[in-house]
Amino acid sequence: MKILQIDSRLPYRSLIGVGGLGTGLFFALEGEHTLGRNESRPARLLDVRDYCKLHIVIHYVATLLGAQPVGFPFHVLAVGKVGADPAGQHVLEEMQNVGINTALVQKDDAKPTLLSVCFQYPDGSGGNITTTNSAAAGLSDADLDEAAKFLKMNGRSTIALSVPEVPLAVRREFLKLATDAGAFRAASFVDAEIGPARELGMFEMLDLVALNESEAEAFTGCRLSPPAFDEFVKKCQSLTEGSYPGLRIVVTAGRQGAFAFAEGHYNFCPAPEVPVVSTAGAGDALLGGVLSALAAGIPFLRSGPVRRSLNEGLLTSALELGVLLGSYKVTSPHTIHPTASLDNLLKFGADRGIEFSNEITTRMVESFRHALASLP
Repeated sequence: MKILQIDSRLPYRSLIGVGGLGTGLFFALEGEHTLGRNESRPARLLDVRDYCKLHIVIHYVATLLGAQPVGFPFHVLAVGKVGADPAGQHVLEEMQNVGINTALVQKDDAKPTLLSVCFQYPDGSGGNITTTNSAAAGLSDADLDEAAKFLKMNGRSTIALSVPEVPLAVRREFLKLATDAGAFRAASFVDAEIGPARELGMFEMLDLVALNESEAEAFTGCRLSPPAFDEFVKKCQSLTEGSYPGLRIVVTAGRQGAFAFAEGHYNFCPAPEVPVVSTAGAGDALLGGVLSALAAGIPFLRSGPVRRSLNEGLLTSALELGVLLGSYKVTSPHTIHPTASLDNLLKFGADRGIEFSNEITTRMVESFRHALASLP
């Protein structure tokens, strides 16, 4: 099985992430009318495995980079809390199975593992109910002590990732620790957090932020729509040159693809047409692909004109790899595609006429785990 090679010439050897860890349930409601206050509604429990943001993003990083808990060739550490319950144990085991180090994930004996119950109407719309008294919500600054020690020792060779479903104030403290340690800092936010995060000065603490369409509109004040397209692009370009110099911005645009902005420049990468089973988790998969590519030394943006399709020329950038991974994810009903791997991503791309540049394919090697298993 292939992975992206990490060696001594590259700046990053580890990723440490803080965010929500938990599970979810999906129900398909019968009837199109909005669920009433006192209504009991029949629904089918769907065979969908749901995970929280931190788990989704770092799963793909660990898989694409061949992470091992011993730290070779790449080290991925999760920071968070789960309950002392079967759901929490299941989440820990799933992360450990792909080489994620869970030593910094605490078990809370008093609170349950984060749970989200999603409901979907026949037309595809829906909503969710998420526990507010979960173990994840109880994460505090004091729980970052071991993460602070790791960052102090490894900061300049580390990607520090901050994502939702734990308190915003704790994520700010984590980013402050990462900033002091000289780490590469990446984050995502939900819509309601954009304003408070700006007030807390969190965007000044970032090297990369990943946003969906509505989050990007809250961040820029511009709509991502055809009439205002040029205004949106110019606003993002100006932000990376003025208010937030050095910040890289990734904006997912659904089935259209994704934008990336850095130092006044931008790329748009169109997504390939694929049969969509579920878009849940696609943006997190895209972020996982981008971070994996950056760790492997792949450029953030491509040079040359804007693409009309992803199979127009060779795939050369972190954004393009992220879009390909996000497109692969939507072919699965689960928020983490259970068969995601670099080998399957290569095949998925090849089936659609998408090929990687020689600069990227030369970075692909057999995984350490696979090589050991093949020894006589």
